Amino acid sequence: MTPMEQGLGKARVLVEALPYIQKFAGKTVVIKYGGHAMVDPILKESVMLDILLLHSVGIRPVLVHGGGPEINSMLKKVGIESQFVQGLRVTDAQTMEIAQMVLLGKLNTEMVSLLNRFGGKSVGLSGKDANLLMAVKKPMQMPNSSGEMENIDLGLVGQIQSVTPDILNTLLGQGYIPVISPVASGEAGETFNVNADTAAGKIAEALKADKLLLLTDVRGILREVSNTDSLISTISRGEVETLKAQGILSGGMLPKVECAISALDGGVGSVHILDGRLSHAILLELFTDGGIGTMFKGDA
Repeated sequence: MTPMEQGLGKARVLVEALPYIQKFAGKTVVIKYGGHAMVDPILKESVMLDILLLHSVGIRPVLVHGGGPEINSMLKKVGIESQFVQGLRVTDAQTMEIAQMVLLGKLNTEMVSLLNRFGGKSVGLSGKDANLLMAVKKPMQMPNSSGEMENIDLGLVGQIQSVTPDILNTLLGQGYIPVISPVASGEAGETFNVNADTAAGKIAEALKADKLLLLTDVRGILREVSNTDSLISTISRGEVETLKAQGILSGGMLPKVECAISALDGGVGSVHILDGRLSHAILLELFTDGGIGTMFKGDA
């Protein structure tokens, strides 16, 4: 390919992206970042560059990150076995301390440093800052050997009760990119571990975000699990129950689907589930005609 042909290819990409850039300029986009894209350093840089490009063309990105694999690794190093109940980490005081160390001291700092090194203006936060996320102890019940429901103590696992987005609106208004760890405060000053998908959804609702992007380790919603070509590009709010009944929305994807529906009901414009393992997935989803993941939208 000649330099001229390469230049024309780049020009076509920019022209294709232009109407989307114009449409989303000034809008808030909340991105939940986790999975393999957080572990691979090359993918991590790709995600940070995508976020910085969004910011550079006038979009207001907010990044909410997880950190499960890194927390597991650190717990293993100190001799603590990770325990999960229905996908939720049982969190005692020592586990919470280590989770905070990994989320805030390592991962959040790394992301903020990368964004700033690439020329951005980023600020790291946890849900405890300015009472951004307030939570209560998450209740859990499971059937015992007799089939009766009994309470399960998950420890310091929180259920978000309220979001106070003032600090985010201030930072966004001054041109900063907030990077948020999924840790919340309790009424008595406790620290709670909260699900990152849920935190991102609740923050998107509070900000009335135009879009919520959930980066995962799958392409999106597949009509046939074993067929990667069966991606469903768009799902309306009214189709969700039908797809659940058909078994298409099931298993580990259900919590993300529930997060998507809650966000739509809370005023978020659309929710996108996409594969964070694909380089520049965010840009491909937002700025190309086809997109690469599954978009949930309201019925209106």
